[in-house]
Amino acid sequence: MGWWQVNADTLAGSRFVLSPLAETFASLKLLHSRTATHPGERAWLDAHLPAYLARLAADPVTALLVRCGLGQAWIADFLTPTPYGDETFEAEVARVRDVSPRDARAHLVRSVGGPLPAALADRDDLPERAAALLTAVWEESVRPDWERRRRVLEADVVARTARLGQGGWAAALDGLRPGTRWLGDNRLQVNLHEYPPREISGAQLVFVPVTPKAGWVSWEGHDRYALVYPCSGALTDVGAAVVPESLGALLGAARAGVLARLDSPLSTSQLVAVTGQGLGSVGRHLRVLLDARLVRRRRAGRSVLYSRTAAGEVLVTAQGQDLPGTGELPDGPREPAGGTDGAATYRS
Repeated sequence: MGWWQVNADTLAGSRFVLSPLAETFASLKLLHSRTATHPGERAWLDAHLPAYLARLAADPVTALLVRCGLGQAWIADFLTPTPYGDETFEAEVARVRDVSPRDARAHLVRSVGGPLPAALADRDDLPERAAALLTAVWEESVRPDWERRRRVLEADVVARTARLGQGGWAAALDGLRPGTRWLGDNRLQVNLHEYPPREISGAQLVFVPVTPKAGWVSWEGHDRYALVYPCSGALTDVGAAVVPESLGALLGAARAGVLARLDSPLSTSQLVAVTGQGLGSVGRHLRVLLDARLVRRRRAGRSVLYSRTAAGEVLVTAQGQDLPGTGELPDGPREPAGGTDGAATYRS
């Protein structure tokens, strides 16, 4: 397994940052694999994969560059510069374009694990081609949806930070991505590959969420390291929570949407991200749901997390069950008018 040796100062100085380029490269990996992990990704692939494949079909050199750069166990380093945070996509992709052709070819050799195909071996335009492809993916497939994605990523950072405050680094880093966990003794496992450990004490360490189910590590010399990870599943597929029509009629569509998305505890900012509603609207809906005892709240570090109560769970589940016919009761014994005289039993 691959792991990094860190010290207390490195951990204390580490931070979560967002990167438009990391989000774009993760989307490129999704296009390359053509494999969706949830319905939201499937819909995105259906919308953007045809144009991507057409672009590569018209440019076989770039198509070969992608196949070589996204190796089985190692990504060509120049494709994933270590994020600084607070950078525009244009500033980040400029670092890809500025890599020397010689270094780009060397990174590709490591990625493929052997000599480069003849079509790439002597080319000096590989960094420019990579930057152009990343720019096309950003402009056509990521940027139109970037504001929503940014809210989702920010919500994940809030949740991770709350987990850090509540349970320390082990709680925050375990399960960050497959193969990542805190080993103790100042050791951070970053993947399951048999690579030599790296001493990164004193370096700057950043954690970078992306919405596709992708992840990787990167570094610049001995000074900067990054661990890119997929943000939590509850946030990635923002259309996953289906709001029953009857629940919307009962509570109002917007308020029902908040309640339906609380399958797992979420903060206010996370609810803003996954519902698309404004902060004030989400706050008002939560107040009504709290007063009705359909949700509860608890503090986790600096964040307040909301979840459904037993009553809220029963309400969402019951309203989501379709009855046969057009609103009629299913065949079977009927209760007398007025119902039973027993109280409902809720699971705690």
